[in-house]
Amino acid sequence: MSATDYLNQLNHTYLSIHRTKEDFFWETYMGISDDHSGSTKAQTQWTDFLSDASQIEKVKAQLLAAEEIADDKIKASTIQGLTGWLNMFKSHAIEGEEAQALKTKLIQFEADLFEKKQAHQQFFVNEQGEQVEGSLPVLASTIRANSSEAVRQSAHQALLDLEQWLLVNGFLELVKLRNQFARSLGYNSFFDYSIEKTENMTTEQLFTILDDFEVRTRDAHQRSLKELAEKKGEQALKGYNFNYSFAGDVMRELDPYVPFSKSLRRWVESFGRLNIDYSGAELCLDLLDRKGKYPNGFCHGPVPSFVDQGEWVPAKVNFTSNAKPDQVGSGFDGINTLFHEGGHAAHFANVKLNSPSFSQEFAPTSMAYAETQSMFCDSLLTDADWLKQYAINDQGEAVPDSIIKSMIESRQPFSAYQERSILVVPYFERALYELSDEELTPERATSLARECELDILGIECSPRPLMAIPHLLSDEAACAYQGYLLAHMAVYQTRAYFTEKFGYLTDNPEIGPLLAQHYWKPGNSVSHDDTIRALTGEGFNAKYLADACNQTVEQAWDSEKQKIAAISTRTQAVPASLNASIEVVDGAKQLAINTESDSAMCDAFEQFIVEQYGR
Repeated sequence: MSATDYLNQLNHTYLSIHRTKEDFFWETYMGISDDHSGSTKAQTQWTDFLSDASQIEKVKAQLLAAEEIADDKIKASTIQGLTGWLNMFKSHAIEGEEAQALKTKLIQFEADLFEKKQAHQQFFVNEQGEQVEGSLPVLASTIRANSSEAVRQSAHQALLDLEQWLLVNGFLELVKLRNQFARSLGYNSFFDYSIEKTENMTTEQLFTILDDFEVRTRDAHQRSLKELAEKKGEQALKGYNFNYSFAGDVMRELDPYVPFSKSLRRWVESFGRLNIDYSGAELCLDLLDRKGKYPNGFCHGPVPSFVDQGEWVPAKVNFTSNAKPDQVGSGFDGINTLFHEGGHAAHFANVKLNSPSFSQEFAPTSMAYAETQSMFCDSLLTDADWLKQYAINDQGEAVPDSIIKSMIESRQPFSAYQERSILVVPYFERALYELSDEELTPERATSLARECELDILGIECSPRPLMAIPHLLSDEAACAYQGYLLAHMAVYQTRAYFTEKFGYLTDNPEIGPLLAQHYWKPGNSVSHDDTIRALTGEGFNAKYLADACNQTVEQAWDSEKQKIAAISTRTQAVPASLNASIEVVDGAKQLAINTESDSAMCDAFEQFIVEQYGR
């Protein structure tokens, strides 16, 4: 078998294994199927394929053989594809029978814990004094936007109760097992293992960046807490009051302008005007909250995009949000998740190299690199010119300047807090995985969580208690949360470049093609830093985000006023086609599809949401 044939066979073997795993993943995480044993088997098969250390030597042998290919074009292409596979196998290889056995045990343990958690119910007391069930998105929205302190406190307590349930139902055993697995591979902890795998850096290198950011934003954050306590009393710093004390009222005012029923149309039109092209991808969107569904938005690609022997293979991508359209604040949350996951989908639909190894969300793809794409897209939603053109109420009126200004007045003093609410997670996870097995008790884990929240957030308990964050349980997301903060740093660097070059972001048709060329096309064949350099000419730099966090309200509002004023100088273009087949579902039920047109799909979706939820 030639090296080129070997590459093609490897590509197709992986496609089959990956597709089976992803189909099971989607159906079990969406609550459509309860075949957890089938899902575990498929996940194990995928893991076994990638973790087989013998694959590394096989690929190296084929790379040597590829050097003898006479045709320079075929030679370069074959070497490129095989190099992608070599990097992927190196990222996943598990050498030694003990480590392999522990990985298999981990997969089964996580599947069992996921199934238990999926069946676990959380309750809070609503305005009528009734005990009602609430998913994580519902509880979070209630804590942020409900006007009743008693209701907010009840929802927050439900999250604290979830922490305690997890601590006695397998989370600590999972931490111990992960550490055992990592130590069998020569790492001090699972955190160290995960950082090297997801970001290709050491824990020490990571915390050099994180510690620097913590120092840069500390004064602004402490100042915001002090001013809030002086203005609204110490009670405002309670976990169940904190978010509401600076965001509740303005989100209620914004709510009529961002109904969830319009979210699909806003995404299609906004991305279309940015000239974001999905390259013929097949997209499946499951957007509504329901019992048994995974409580956090995500994007996975059952079919990675790639060029197969000269032929383009479009991606198949699934993404999800957890909107509850009849709840205040969920409309904006839903649109935010739609833009975020839609940004992931655009990325993974546009990797145009010759192996699926370059176009998937797992290592060696950096989480920070992947999240840069999605977070750039959702960052547009708080830009004043985006809000003026897309936040429209039922009477056709754009959101008033006064609400945008109120959003800045409530958000800007706490922009450092928002980033530090990401920052606290790696500080906690590093400390948690450094505890000995004997120290890993419910009491010690709980006190550690509160200590980290007090140290980084400056409040006794986070509005989102640390161990209620679903990422901590998931194999691919555990000890990877810092990727969001690293991505945010890159997002603000990217925004600064585009603003300097073009003067504006919203509806700018130059942006989609530039992102596709520099950020998406090469996939994980280059580093996160290399993609940033390719676009901006400057290496990764955290100062843009820190500077944004440290702006005063007046500085931020002046910047947004300029964006509003500039709208009159631009003509809003007809949205370009997203070039994708799109189906919107609610579990197994189809709600809308764009077979006829994007507009007809949006009409059908809007009609369903209005009929079911009223708006």
